[in-house]
Amino acid sequence: MKELTRAEEEVMQILWKLEKGFVKDIIEQMPEPKPAYNTVSTIVRILERKGFVGYTAFGKAHQYHPLVAKDKYKSFFLKNFMSGYFGGSFERLVSFFAKDNNLDLKELDQLMKHVKNDLEDEDLKDGTAQ
Repeated sequence: MKELTRAEEEVMQILWKLEKGFVKDIIEQMPEPKPAYNTVSTIVRILERKGFVGYTAFGKAHQYHPLVAKDKYKSFFLKNFMSGYFGGSFERLVSFFAKDNNLDLKELDQLMKHVKNDLEDEDLKDGTAQ
């Protein structure tokens, strides 16, 4: 899997939200000033070549849909991000986040409780709870 450009990611975010849509549907979801139809069409075709987007043909029109799940790309992106900026260390990432956002110990404790609850919920879903 390849990392997406900013423009490609913007289109994918919209397709993940819509689940499927024509180029005109994607453009409708974009902020002003809206890009040209041909610009968005080109980005969608690039995403298709990269394996992120598939389509259903309706005559000459194509309705596009994501082939890569948002969570799968999010995991890929975050692993690359952590590797590139924090040496793959979650501890360094959390430390940076805590310092950069001036979190106190109480806030960090709350964050850890949320993480613990999320992990326990995942274990229950997976059937791996002890």
